[in-house]
Amino acid sequence: MAKHWLVRDTDDGGTRALYSTRVAGAGRHLPCTRLTTGDLMATTRHRTHIDLERLTGIHERRVSVGDEDSYTLAVAAAEDALRRCDRTAASLDVVISCSITKFRDGLTHWLEPTMSGAVAQAIGASRAMTFDIANACAGMLTAVTVANNWIRQGIIERALIVSGEYISQLGQNAAQHIHSIMSKELASLTLGDAGAALVLERTPKGASGIRFAGFTTVSDYSRLCLAYPKGGDPGGRMFTNSRAIQKAAIAVTPLLLHEVLDTVGLSIHDIDHVITHQTSARAIRKGMAEVKASFGDTPRHDAVITVDRYGNTASTTHTVALVEELEAGRIKPGETIALISLASGLEIGILLIDVDEELVARYGHDH
Repeated sequence: MAKHWLVRDTDDGGTRALYSTRVAGAGRHLPCTRLTTGDLMATTRHRTHIDLERLTGIHERRVSVGDEDSYTLAVAAAEDALRRCDRTAASLDVVISCSITKFRDGLTHWLEPTMSGAVAQAIGASRAMTFDIANACAGMLTAVTVANNWIRQGIIERALIVSGEYISQLGQNAAQHIHSIMSKELASLTLGDAGAALVLERTPKGASGIRFAGFTTVSDYSRLCLAYPKGGDPGGRMFTNSRAIQKAAIAVTPLLLHEVLDTVGLSIHDIDHVITHQTSARAIRKGMAEVKASFGDTPRHDAVITVDRYGNTASTTHTVALVEELEAGRIKPGETIALISLASGLEIGILLIDVDEELVARYGHDH
């Protein structure tokens, strides 16, 4: 693979960037209902003999039982993020919605009016520009890349990136069709529901914040995961070649990391925390072992794993994990976090964020 294949958004010493972008707040909203893997597998129509919890490390996930949908999850997360950073909705210049699912009022998929417009109206962001971005599970990090570019150029001052994923219905459908461990709907059984939101804002150039944002698409693997309505099942169904997509992601990610770290002048050991897409605990550990083999070293801490408690929450996964780490006090001011996106497409992206003291303090911890 040729070098310089990464589409990046970073300050390379030129005059393009007038400001830096800081993460002012992160919020999430999780449904109250917990569904264990054992209980989910008990609903399968066919006897599968699959030990899904051992295979994925997922003990449970949060699911909507019809009481919440993509819209309500997103609104609740947006309000949580604004509350965390003590900012008002009226101060937002743009609201970007990034959810794969756009369900409102049950399993009705709304394309118009846009989810971003509906969320902005609900929270009172009356003057904000609104639009939706759809980029599979990479949606939120893609929107962060767009907003970061606008903030650094001085086009906007503050942005809300939000997503609500009512995606567990894919698992309910899969449970009616899966026969064996080779089923292409196996990955659907890992999904959980969540809302997530990030508030990004302008800060003086050179201050702590987003150090790097970059994405690439390896389109050779674009058909390894496809989701669409099929038959009479409500919502949709998802078909994934899990082994092939995992193999491709693990092979390409170290190449991307090398280019990113060379660009910003860091070593892998300079990364304090890694939050990758939460597909399965086994896949995350295997991927980090491949990174160690490639670099001969590792980040300062083990990769964050939340999939055991929440499942794969699609585009919200990185923010759900980030809030978890902030609330637990495991992230300290001045540390660097790598958010690694591995999404169907195959979309691979990395955000490097230097965490400032104000963000950490918002979560009640004084380091």
